[in-house]
Amino acid sequence: MLQTGPAGLKALTKAYDNGHALPGFVVYNLETVQGIVAAAEANPGRPVLIQAGSSPFKHAGREALMRLALDAAAASTASVGVHLDHSRDLDEITACLEAGYTSVMVDGSHLPFAENVALTRETVRRARDHGAWVEGELGALAGDEDVSVNASASTAAMTDPAQAAEFVAETGVDALAVAVGNVHGFTAEPVRLDLERLSGIRAEVPVPLVLHGASGLPAEQLRAALARGVAKVNVNAELRRAYLQAVGTALPAALPGSDAVALWSAGRDAVAEAASRVINQLTGA
Repeated sequence: MLQTGPAGLKALTKAYDNGHALPGFVVYNLETVQGIVAAAEANPGRPVLIQAGSSPFKHAGREALMRLALDAAAASTASVGVHLDHSRDLDEITACLEAGYTSVMVDGSHLPFAENVALTRETVRRARDHGAWVEGELGALAGDEDVSVNASASTAAMTDPAQAAEFVAETGVDALAVAVGNVHGFTAEPVRLDLERLSGIRAEVPVPLVLHGASGLPAEQLRAALARGVAKVNVNAELRRAYLQAVGTALPAALPGSDAVALWSAGRDAVAEAASRVINQLTGA
């Protein structure tokens, strides 16, 4: 069922209160959506987010992917929210809110502080009219949402705790994405989070924190982040890798008969398995 209205925000705040995290799974097509829903249904009582956002829209088309995600969430027996990830466009944000998205992330991290505040504040105003919650971002992450990065990648501008407190107070966001050494995509060397900085942010900020770039993060680092106020974790590269590896393995047998369905099914099932592992990691199961 779709996590509409207060239920969506409650899933986030409950995770925060319990030291758990809400998984935000980025999707690109039918099979990745189906895989996430299957994982959610296999783990009842653990809400998830389908993140159909700006970058995947370039592949699938905004209207098509919006409707696919929303319809799948509404039809599911699990608690599923639909989240707009990394949007810099108020028109895109508004379109998703009007379509029924349960939450949106406005990414003004590339802007000067005052402009980021203004963009985020306006997003919060529009989201309130639709019963949706808002994630803002302060600080900048290295890497690309859609591909892995090299070992030298590092966070471009880490989040300042005092500025984060000002940002949250000025904008009214419900959650804050932070830069504490996390990187989009896989890296050749393990990522080490600045846990002292993360603790400082939590001490100053009264809302749940969000960690982007969690794929490949060492388990002890992830646990430490959850203990320091991270209540939403984005997962993308881990699902992409699982999907592609499964398709690659299935291809030799499928190719002679042009069995495309076997490939799509293998990719979908691999996403479901990977997502289930993440759900269990983030909920302490």
